[in-house]
Amino acid sequence: MPAATSGSPPGRLESLARRLPRPPVTEADFTSRLHDERLAARLGLWLGAAFGICFVTGVLSSMIQQPPGWFVWPTRPVGLYRWTQGAHIVTGVATVPLLLAKLWTVYPRLLTWPPVTSVVHALERVGVLVLVAAAFFQVVTGIQNAASWYPWGFFFPPVHNAMAWVLAGALLVHVGVKLPVTRRALRAPLDGDDSHRDDDRHDGGDQDDGGDRDDGDNRDDGDNRDDGDDRPSRRAVLVGAVAAAGVAALAVAGQTVPWLRSVAVLAARSGEGPQGLPVNKSAVSAGVVAAASDPAWRLVVAGPDGDVVLSRDDLLALEQQTADLPIACVQGWSATATWTGPRLRDVVALAGARPGAADVRVVSLQQRGGYRASTLPALHAGDDLTLLALRIGGDDLVLDHGYPCRLIAPSRPGATQTKWVSRLEVAA
Repeated sequence: MPAATSGSPPGRLESLARRLPRPPVTEADFTSRLHDERLAARLGLWLGAAFGICFVTGVLSSMIQQPPGWFVWPTRPVGLYRWTQGAHIVTGVATVPLLLAKLWTVYPRLLTWPPVTSVVHALERVGVLVLVAAAFFQVVTGIQNAASWYPWGFFFPPVHNAMAWVLAGALLVHVGVKLPVTRRALRAPLDGDDSHRDDDRHDGGDQDDGGDRDDGDNRDDGDNRDDGDDRPSRRAVLVGAVAAAGVAALAVAGQTVPWLRSVAVLAARSGEGPQGLPVNKSAVSAGVVAAASDPAWRLVVAGPDGDVVLSRDDLLALEQQTADLPIACVQGWSATATWTGPRLRDVVALAGARPGAADVRVVSLQQRGGYRASTLPALHAGDDLTLLALRIGGDDLVLDHGYPCRLIAPSRPGATQTKWVSRLEVAA
């Protein structure tokens, strides 16, 4: 917002604020060239791009899991969700160095004196608080989710999705408020002459409380320094922050890109596990070992013609389809396997359902948890590559991968690829 000048009368709120005791340190005491709008604006562009990718891919993931009536997610390419969710996690991790660099650049603004100059200024500062709090919440909880660490008591997906909208709204408001400053900052050379320091740094600049500095006491806070100055330039900080974001992204991208797994030192999942696939939830933690191992297990298919009950041998007797499909988890990891089993459309047809005509609810033996059941859209239910998988790589599924049978469908989140399937319900 425009800075107050010595010739303009202060507003009532500013007058009240000036009567407060001046703190020992204010924004004016930070004279480093790095606490500058030009660096902040450029870091903001990179951070905004990363947050934008995170927001779009995150909202997509949420809608795939809980689709509104108008939403359609395609079945091809089969790895589409793998790449969108991989991009979500990779850019989320990349925001960490960018966010820290941005906040370090602008944190002296927290010490602006007086702290508020008008009601509008006060609202702007509250908006910044919401923006920073939402950004930290999303980054921290997102990384914790990727590591399967849940120290909180809430169900992560809906809260994370709701906070994404809060962050997006706060960011748009902030961009709108700061647009004049940002445009000015981007027009100025990053490491150019600092003699024209932006007025926005000194809101309420000429003060009667001892905050004035005479011209002779001006500090050299720019790049007009002796040749021997070895402090970093703004460009060096910008390049360093972007490079750090790139390294962080590379260190986690191996969860999605198999040939990068050797350098994925920050990846929570490496692609290793029984039968070559990671396991998020084991049969023991799901409490299904006894039920899934029971020879009396049966699959119930509820369709228009009534219920059909099938044993595993019955499923093996149906025409078997083999497909190479990825498991792509919402936590960012993904791995491809060769799956074999009957097509879901053939199974539900036994109960009188027309292939691809209706959604199918897939229910697990698991009794608790947000993903004990999933709804498969009609488009996916009728796809030739959607299987009730009985084998991986020619071997029977192990318990941790869903024995006696599990769902596997193209371009779906791993959380909705229900394991230990016990019931199929065709929507009316």
